[in-house]
Amino acid sequence: MDRAGLLQKLARSGEFDARVLRAIGSVDRTLFLPPERASQAWEDCALPIGYGQTVSQPLIVAMMSQALSLEGWERVLEVGTGAGYQTAVLSQLCGEVASVELIPELAASARERLEQLGVENVQLRCGDGWQGWPELAPFDAMIVTAAPATIPVPLLEQLGQAGRLVIPVGPESGDQRLQRICRVGSSDRFETRDLGAVRFVPLVDPLAADRYDQRR
Repeated sequence: MDRAGLLQKLARSGEFDARVLRAIGSVDRTLFLPPERASQAWEDCALPIGYGQTVSQPLIVAMMSQALSLEGWERVLEVGTGAGYQTAVLSQLCGEVASVELIPELAASARERLEQLGVENVQLRCGDGWQGWPELAPFDAMIVTAAPATIPVPLLEQLGQAGRLVIPVGPESGDQRLQRICRVGSSDRFETRDLGAVRFVPLVDPLAADRYDQRR
């Protein structure tokens, strides 16, 4: 499948608005893959990028982007930069992206790649995405590209008024569900909508992992 074929497939589904389709079409997925995977860039599947991580399939990138209901002015937090593909798509849809990546090598390569592409509305740092980015909070929307077993409380705390969080939740080897969580106004209440079954690499709570290691 080529880029045009993928866009036709997404458009035929009727699930995505014109802004999301334009964003997907404007970002060359080939640039976010290892050279040996370049020929698969427009296949609608997740592809490995090293370090046990993947680039999400375009359908999922489009679905998660659509679920954020972005209008173009928002500040968005992304947890899990990876290669920077979802980051680049988000940069076309909102005012500013703050992206956090735990793996130093991926963070460095994503930063270099986005700079080469002239993406100017992204801030990227290497760190613990479980904790969000409190210095830049609140956020109008958040997207998490790895699956925690439970929703990280710091992310909910950093979600702004009527903010939206799109996140896969569930165990690594069990049922994972993509969820859209919305803050009700400025209250401490949240509404959750299930968007279906997904499969993501795990988002590990480093503090929980440390406690586990200490018990061994």
